Formats: sequence, C-alpha cells, structure tokens
Amino acid sequence: MLLYDTALAPNAKRVRIFLAEKGISIPTRSVDLLALEQKGEDFRRINPMGAVPALVLDDGEVLTESVAICRYIEWLHPEPPLFGRDAREQAFVEMWQRRMEFSLFLAVAMIFRHTHPKLAAMQQPQLPDYAESLRPRAIWAMRFLDGELSKRPYVAGDAFTIADITAFVAMELTTPAGLAVPDDLPHLARWRREISARPSAAA
Repeated sequence: MLLYDTALAPNAKRVRIFLAEKGISIPTRSVDLLALEQKGEDFRRINPMGAVPALVLDDGEVLTESVAICRYIEWLHPEPPLFGRDAREQAFVEMWQRRMEFSLFLAVAMIFRHTHPKLAAMQQPQLPDYAESLRPRAIWAMRFLDGELSKRPYVAGDAFTIADITAFVAMELTTPAGLAVPDDLPHLARWRREISARPSAAA
C-alpha cells in the first residue's frame, strides 16, 4: 500500500493519528498542496477529486476519504478497536464521529480554508463572510462537547476512538484558523490536554 499524505490537510492528520494509535506504518508520498500538486494531472490520476489523503491498495485500487481509509485499516488491524467493540459501541462511535465531523470539524476547517492567507491559491475563491458565519457554530459545538465531556472521559464513551481523533484535529486547527477557544470550557480543556499527551497526537 501507498498513502498519499500532506502535512497541511487536517483529513490527512486524522489518518496519521489513526495509524499511530494502531502502531502501524504505511509507505507515504507527500503531496504539496501549496504548490497545487493535488490539482496536477499526475495526482488526478490517483484521485480525480484532487483531495488528500488517498490510499493506493496492493491491487492498485485507490481508497479516498479519511474515515473510509481508517475503516479499512481497522478491518486489517482490529486492535486496539477505534470504531467500537460491539454493535452498540460501534453505533455510538458512528454517531459521535458524525456529530464531531459535521458540527465541529467542518466548521473549523472551512474557517481555516476561507481565511488563511497561505490557502488563497488553493481555496478559490476565499469567502471571509462565509467563514465568519461559521464561527458561532464552531463555538456552539465546543460548548456542546464540553458538556458531554463532563460525563465521560472520551467523546464517545470510556475509550479513545475515531470520534476523539476527529474532534482533536478540529481543535488543533483552531489556532491556524484564528478561532479563539473560550476559556470557560474546563472539560474540553482537560480532554484536549490528555489527548495532546498521547504519542499519536504528534503524528
């Protein structure tokens, strides 16, 4: 297998953290997003949608979308389970993964894409007003998550899962997105400190 990766894309970081939690490595090839390599003919043959990450399987088929890649890796390497251990857990992990993706991750990522000056060539056009409209949604999602984390150690329950990875990558993106995290969210702050201390956080 070969993983097309980049340091810039939060979706690629989700996959790197997932792989680190599994304790496995896959050969990688870096894609220079700022040089618009993802829009070039060579990479479009890998992923016509021009997005990273992309995983080339041993049979030559290409799997894209970060969570789909993680699900495939989970099947190949089921321990430790990051999508839940039984039907009930898997359902709740799926619920929280989607909640984190749609309410927090996408909002922060769009603020980042539409405001960061280094992304101007990549995100055409940048829409600052659109980014501004998403700031209340992102803050609401943080407050919602803070309340949930007052009840349990991790996003989806008592174990670290893909839902934590998605939420953590979103929170790490707040600084380059210029999004101030409220300082009255103690449970979110506790969780973030603990996740940051995991070796996989540096992936």
